[in-house]
Amino acid sequence: MSQTVVEKTAQHIAETAQQASRASSAVADAIEDGVRVVRRTVKQSGDAADELLDDTTQRIQQHPALTIATALAVGFAAGTLVGWMLKRR
Repeated sequence: MSQTVVEKTAQHIAETAQQASRASSAVADAIEDGVRVVRRTVKQSGDAADELLDDTTQRIQQHPALTIATALAVGFAAGTLVGWMLKRR
């Protein structure tokens, strides 16, 4: 009888170890997939930033007067907004 209990306990331990091994493999696969997705996203973001910088540089070179006028307008608007917010306090 004690042999049967020992065998059942050993079998239960083996099954539990196998389940734990499968769970750890699933977690490792999920982490690996997540890392792959993050790396791809970072690469795509870097490429998009480079493209945006190149496009901006090209537009500035093509339209320098419009760029200066726009920068002045945005600066004036931001300064007015900040001054108005400080005045309200």
